[in-house]
Amino acid sequence: MAILKAFKGIRPVADKAQAIASRPYDVLNREEARIEAGNNKYSYLHVIKPEIDLPDDIDLHSDAVYNKGKENFFKLMEEKVLVQDDKEYLYIYAQTMSGKTQYGLVGAAGVDDYMNNVIKKHELTRPDKEEDRMNHVRTSGMNYEPVFFSYPAVKEIDDIVAEVVKHKAEYDFISDDGFGHHFWVIRDQNQIDLILKAFTKLPATYVADGHHRTAAAALVGNERKKNNANHTGTEEYNYFLAVHFPDNQLTIIDYNRVVKDLNGLSAEELIEKLKGAFTIEAKGTEIYKPKSLHNFSMYLKGQWYSLTAKKGTYDDNDPIGVLDVTILTNQVLAPYLDITDLRRSQRIDFVGGIRGLGELKRRVDNGEMEVAFALYPVSMQQLINIADSGNIMPPKTTWFEPKLRSGLIIHALD
Repeated sequence: MAILKAFKGIRPVADKAQAIASRPYDVLNREEARIEAGNNKYSYLHVIKPEIDLPDDIDLHSDAVYNKGKENFFKLMEEKVLVQDDKEYLYIYAQTMSGKTQYGLVGAAGVDDYMNNVIKKHELTRPDKEEDRMNHVRTSGMNYEPVFFSYPAVKEIDDIVAEVVKHKAEYDFISDDGFGHHFWVIRDQNQIDLILKAFTKLPATYVADGHHRTAAAALVGNERKKNNANHTGTEEYNYFLAVHFPDNQLTIIDYNRVVKDLNGLSAEELIEKLKGAFTIEAKGTEIYKPKSLHNFSMYLKGQWYSLTAKKGTYDDNDPIGVLDVTILTNQVLAPYLDITDLRRSQRIDFVGGIRGLGELKRRVDNGEMEVAFALYPVSMQQLINIADSGNIMPPKTTWFEPKLRSGLIIHALD
């Protein structure tokens, strides 16, 4: 049974919400964050990427960085740009992209749910990245940013959300990238109680995006539990900040691959080798997008090709074997291009589908890369099947868009 808890959210005053809201910490490097923050003193990037306010030679994992983030956060609190609600509420955070809106339920998820695998994962995490985020939480006593969860859609919850969003949003703005962001507070205690009760009937929730932030938030909460001799289980550190979206509202975008060289093969030799596992059709110079599962597009020497995996090259009964990223690795990258470790190889890069297939063409045409492969997107059902079976997705399989904006809601551990 999944836990959801109402909490006293810390959030912007209405007229500062758009100025504060920023992209999450992990989609920008320091220089990009510095440019994006610009002269905006309210940008939440000063909190989640505080290195932008420190000298370039600073160690990104030093206490000075974590303390600067805390200083910048509490300055926003002191200036009453961020204010804490006086009662425990749930919230709704909706996002609009290309005319489609998805409605997320904001509440506190349970640390014990993470430790007991009620919150299910589909990616491996790196200890160094976990530790970095943990230090932000330890230093500030805050979950600075929400994590992106999904859950099996529940009509009762959908109906309550639909009722709440009939009313005027607390925040409603379009960010620079063209995405709409809309935010409501659920103040009706009866509605809150009904949602919390409905959540207890869920067997599991799923990390969609933000595995490192999820791990960091849960591990710090568990750390506090172990270090508190008077622990009761009711402390706020037993929970962390998450936005939960119904699975039927989410769309996963393709996550594509570009490779620097052909491992000594000519273009003709590579195509000939691929004929064993794929039915290949030349598509000319017009961009070709994969049409279905097990259909790929390849861009090589100014030409697009359709590659359709032949039966026997995949296993539709295996949650991992059915994935197109698995087929591409097993039938192309490993045997012919000698790329076996996608996490560490310097010869491969990954391009989120939000950039379009034109980005693949550009990187090959300019000589940076030799060949590009576009994949059909993974489905939410595939993600859930993998998480439920205890498997881990290969690296760089899912890309969710739009990303949650940071700074619209914060959870305090005390």
